[in-house]
Amino acid sequence: MDPMKYLWAFLIGGAICAVGELLLDKTRLTSARILVLFVCLGVLLGAVGLYEPLVKFAGAGATVPLMGFGHSLAKGAIEAAKEQGVRGAFAGGISATAAGIAAAILFGYLVALVAKPKTKF
Repeated sequence: MDPMKYLWAFLIGGAICAVGELLLDKTRLTSARILVLFVCLGVLLGAVGLYEPLVKFAGAGATVPLMGFGHSLAKGAIEAAKEQGVRGAFAGGISATAAGIAAAILFGYLVALVAKPKTKF
């Protein structure tokens, strides 16, 4: 694999994350709203065909951040809708992202077992 691919993945993924940090620091948006914004933006960009070229260029730098999750949802829903119709449109996104959802639940549970939550007051 081309070593430049790693650099571009780092730069693109870092840029996406930097935008999230800027939104946290410079706006009154909460982290939950930014999460939803990024997932919806990934769905929108994936649906109109603008996110796939970024994925091909940056690889994991575009698929790992939240926008990549939204893109995977949209891509799975579109592909399943072509094969199964309306039922596929609803089930395809979940099928395409099932491994990521399961990992998030598992690791969230494991961290909850060892972490001591603190309130931000």
